[in-house]
Amino acid sequence: MATLELYTKGAGVWVPDPEAVWVSATLLRDYKPGEEQLLLKLQNGNEVHYLVQSSSDLPPLGNPDILEGENDLTALSFLHEPAVLHNLRVRFLDYSSIYTYCGIVLVAINPYDQLPIYGEEVIDAYSGQDMADMEPHIFSVAEEAYRTMIREERNQSIIISGESGSGKTVSAKFTMRYFAVVGGAAQQTSVEERVLASNPIMESIGNAKTTRNDNSSRFGKYIEIGFGRKGDIIRANMRTYLLEKSRVVFQVGFHLILIHVNFNFMFFILFVLKMHFGKHVFNLV
Repeated sequence: MATLELYTKGAGVWVPDPEAVWVSATLLRDYKPGEEQLLLKLQNGNEVHYLVQSSSDLPPLGNPDILEGENDLTALSFLHEPAVLHNLRVRFLDYSSIYTYCGIVLVAINPYDQLPIYGEEVIDAYSGQDMADMEPHIFSVAEEAYRTMIREERNQSIIISGESGSGKTVSAKFTMRYFAVVGGAAQQTSVEERVLASNPIMESIGNAKTTRNDNSSRFGKYIEIGFGRKGDIIRANMRTYLLEKSRVVFQVGFHLILIHVNFNFMFFILFVLKMHFGKHVFNLV
């Protein structure tokens, strides 16, 4: 919580809203310890009284206008939920940027559209550059890992995580494409082509439709890419691990299987075959 001295007339704060989640407001008078309410002016012009039972109930302070749209969240004066959401919103709507740094972490917003920011000319622009010198991008993260691997000759890991439909699979594809191009291949290498080509096959038997994503993975992917001394891709291995096995076979009653859109039919087939032929033939579920 920020110091109480900052809650003065004219200071910006964030207050909860049932529709917008958070809305900005301005203090119309100084806050004094012990007071039970703040007089605020909302962004729509309405004046409201904000109840404060203790100093811990004070609303989060807003960041200075000069920090709006910062490409690194750690540069914000106040780092809390409304500040993060607002900064991401400003970068997405006003700067047309889906990427934002949070230190060494890259935060990405799924635009649900094809963007012209992944071509070879963009790869060339990020190749050999430091993260701090370039705008946030998935290529910048890939470049940092790639150059560190080449320089220190040590294995590197890139963790891509997020909720259903956030764009994890697409981010992994762009990362592999970057490795192939900076490794010296004018076009996709045969190894990369095979890795990328395997995705539709895996998705067709391992994905399912949910209320939030028409093509939601029912498993996690671990992709291991091997590089030669020259930095080119020489091998790749993809392993999957099932994260939601309880949602795959053991639904409540057989009649619900036909209704649940998240049911993975491939595992149902294996389950039936296992019951029919025994464990020694199908030892997969």
